[in-house]
Amino acid sequence: MEITFIGGGNMASAIIGGLLRESFDPRSICAVDIAAEQRAQLVERYSINAVAAIDDAVPLGSTIIMAVKPQHMKAAAQALAPLLKNEVVVSIAAGIRIEDLARWLGGHQRLIRCMPNTPALIGAGITAAHALPSVSTDQRAAAERILKAMGKVIWVAAEPLLDTVTAVSGSGPAYVFYFIESLRAAAVELGLTEQQASVLALETFLGSAKLAAQSTEDVATLRVRVTSKGGTTEAALASMARDQVRQAIIRGVRAAQERSHELGVELGKD
Repeated sequence: MEITFIGGGNMASAIIGGLLRESFDPRSICAVDIAAEQRAQLVERYSINAVAAIDDAVPLGSTIIMAVKPQHMKAAAQALAPLLKNEVVVSIAAGIRIEDLARWLGGHQRLIRCMPNTPALIGAGITAAHALPSVSTDQRAAAERILKAMGKVIWVAAEPLLDTVTAVSGSGPAYVFYFIESLRAAAVELGLTEQQASVLALETFLGSAKLAAQSTEDVATLRVRVTSKGGTTEAALASMARDQVRQAIIRGVRAAQERSHELGVELGKD
């Protein structure tokens, strides 16, 4: 399998690094990036081929990863369009809808749209993907192998669900960081040092997430197990319930989902 990356930024670098850790041949990878410094870094770090323009990447890989910023996607797709044959094109650009990408690619239909998240940078991401019916089983499997270099992969049956994915896991790391910040702030306010507060908040979140991931029980059950009647946890959760924390989180995710849809419309304008 040969792969061409259009764009050589952080996400592309994360995928390339993950593939090479799985013994993927670096000679089968080519990255296209207009920035000479970025190309030099990719070559030095990964020993792949890196070129300045898509024309220089011919022949293309059987899988093409569009890893440019959303605002640059139209120009990149239009430059790629004349070169396409039966390759599968995988977009990891947030907000770019398949119908718009297909139009910019001259009607090309072998398309997969993905939504990764930032933990992909350390191989701990979660990516949701949607493929058009014209993508073959083998092409889908090849794309999944590439995406797994960033972490876990799920497939959604309908593209609009990627707006929900964006709101949950795409924006989700920010919610997690916000909670850790808040827990740390509470610890400092109640007398702990900044260092102690940071360690306690971060390790509590890490340990709880690992426990939830490894447990066969639902997170609601795990929460109940920690909540002794009349105890400290019950007092905290009762306070949060009065403040409608759960409802506030749901409203926030819904706001993110609605904004994701709006951005898709805005980014798709010609």
